[in-house]
Formats: sequence, structure tokens, C-alpha cells
Amino acid sequence: MSNLLSLLGWTFLPNVVTGWVQSLYYSLTIRAGDPRPVPGTPRWAEHRRCIQIVVVALYLLYTIYEADYDLQQAGTFYTDLGIPNNATEREIKIRFRRLAALYHPDKVAHKTPDANAYFVHLKTAADTLTDPAKRFAYDRFGPDIVNWQRCVTIRDFMARGAQALIPYYGMTAICMYGLSLFGFLEWGRYERWLVLASVLTFEAYCITRPNMPFVLEKIINPLVTALSRLVGDATSSPAAFIRAPYLPFQAIALARKVSVTMFIAFSQIGPLLTADTSSGRVVVRQNAADEEVLLRQALDRLDAAVRKVDSDASRLLETEMSPFNGDEEVKKYMGAKIKEWLVQNTIRSDPMVRDALGRSFMKRRANVPAGARGTK
Repeated sequence: MSNLLSLLGWTFLPNVVTGWVQSLYYSLTIRAGDPRPVPGTPRWAEHRRCIQIVVVALYLLYTIYEADYDLQQAGTFYTDLGIPNNATEREIKIRFRRLAALYHPDKVAHKTPDANAYFVHLKTAADTLTDPAKRFAYDRFGPDIVNWQRCVTIRDFMARGAQALIPYYGMTAICMYGLSLFGFLEWGRYERWLVLASVLTFEAYCITRPNMPFVLEKIINPLVTALSRLVGDATSSPAAFIRAPYLPFQAIALARKVSVTMFIAFSQIGPLLTADTSSGRVVVRQNAADEEVLLRQALDRLDAAVRKVDSDASRLLETEMSPFNGDEEVKKYMGAKIKEWLVQNTIRSDPMVRDALGRSFMKRRANVPAGARGTK
């Protein structure tokens, strides 16, 4: 369902939403009574190009925010237990005993399936985080490791997690290569591979470090926490906005989402950055290689047309000069005259040339006294 909504969004957004935003932009920036840019003019097309870039960029940023929001709403075993990410085994056990005293099915007044499921979830979280191997795997691969069978040691979890990387990145690389062969993904072709390699490197770095990755612990998490505190300080309930730091598996999921967003940006925004609006429409330019091929093909067609016209003119000239084949001097003289006549006749019969000559004669006859002869 989400994929269908995303597809409908990409079909709906560039055309309709951009038109609405452009109308709103003209309403705010152009005074009442002043003329607005007319559709089909270069100015209108340039405004539409810029507005479409902004609209698509904002939509892509929203998809990243939505992915981050979903991660925070899903929570982790740490947030469910109400403990920090660096809690010790003893702190985890103490916290679980307190929660068990509140949420154990025998302690709850109204026994419901949801209450039983919630206590089982808390028990699973505590058991996972108190087992060093499972905790290592959970931080890096997420809650799926609970269902991984025959995984006991860290090596077992690492081997299983590494196997899960091959289908994702392998299929992504195959799809990108196949689409490139069929002429798609032309804009940002090499940048896409760089983004994919960067995400793969980041994920490999996160899952292989024995401790929390440095870039996550010292850069990303402090920055995110500081920003959340700034938002919280501007409200009446700061604690509600203090978000939990990213775990490696959350950072990996968000990095994958960012990479997909960048791929879409390459396809949607990249061509618009070099689009041509001089014709009054947003025309996406071809890349440099395609422009060179098209130019060469046009020059080849022009050269072939010139050769054909020259061949026809030479054959016509030979036909006209056939009565003088015996006299070379006359043939040479007549050939020069016929060429001159052909050139003069072609130029003077051109509509633009006739129009220019007419305007020139009118200027030369301007302000001439009545009855005057000749030209000035």
C-alpha cells in the first residue's frame, strides 16, 4: 500500500502541486493588477523549474523525516525497558523486576491478551539484553535476531547478518546496472554507485565494530540529542522531545532510506538543474555524450544534403552547357554567367532578402520632395 501511495505521489506531485505552488507564489509576489508571467514564456518556465525543484526536494526531506519518526515510534528494547543504551546487565535485571511487579499477568487487575503479550515482550527484551552475544547482535541487526535459529555466539550472529547483506546490495547493484544498460539512470550515473558503496561501507563498519561505532557515538548521536534538546527547551515539556540515541541498526536503516532518497533526487531533481526554459517549456537537456552524438548526426545530415544539392546543380549546369561543348572559351564564359545568375536569382527570390530590400528602398525614398526622381 505504501509503495502504491508513493507511486501516486510521484505522479501527482510534479504536475499538480507545482502548479498550485506557482499560483500561490504569483499571488504573494505580484501585486494585484500587475501582469503575471504567461504560460509558455521563458520566465514562466524558469519559475516553474525552480518551484518544481523546491517542491520535490521538500518532499524528499519529508520522507527522511517520516522514516526517522517511524524508527522512533517503533522504539527499541532499551526504550521499552526504560533504560539507557549503555545500561549494565545488573541495571537491566533490576529494571525488569520493577516492570514485572507492575505488568506481570498475575499482577494486572484485568487479564487481557494485550497485557500478556506486553509482558512477554518485556521478558524477551530483558533476556536479549542480558545475553552478551544477543545484545551485540540486537544492537547491529535489530529485533529480527530473536527469531534467528542456531545462533549462539557472536560469530554465529555475524555470519547470519552478513548473509543478509548480500541479497539487498546484490539486487540493488544488479537493478542499477540493468537500468543503466537500457538508458535509464543517466543523470548521476557514477554518483549512484558512490552512494551505494558509501552506505555499504557504513553498514559494514557499524556491524563489525566491537563497541559503538565512533561516528555514531561521538558525532551523530550527540548532534541529534542536542537538536532534540533545543526543540524541547522551546516547549513547556522538554522531556517529551528528548529522543533516544540511534542504535547501529537504526542508523543503518536510516542510511538506506537516505540512499534511496538520493537516488530519487538524482532522477527527479538532477535533470531539472540543467533543464532548458528558453522555449517557454521545461525541456530536460540530454547529457554531454548524447548532445555530441545528436550534433554529429545533424552535421552528417546537413553534409549529405549539401552534397546532394551540389550534385544536382552540377548536373543541371552540364545540361544547360551541352550546346557549347565544342567551344571551350564560350563554355567557360557562359558557365560563369550561369553560376552568377543562379546565385543572384536564388538570393533575390528569398522572402527575407526581398523584405530587407523593400525596407531599404522605403528608407531611401523617405522625405523626398513631390515629383523628385531617383534616390537620395
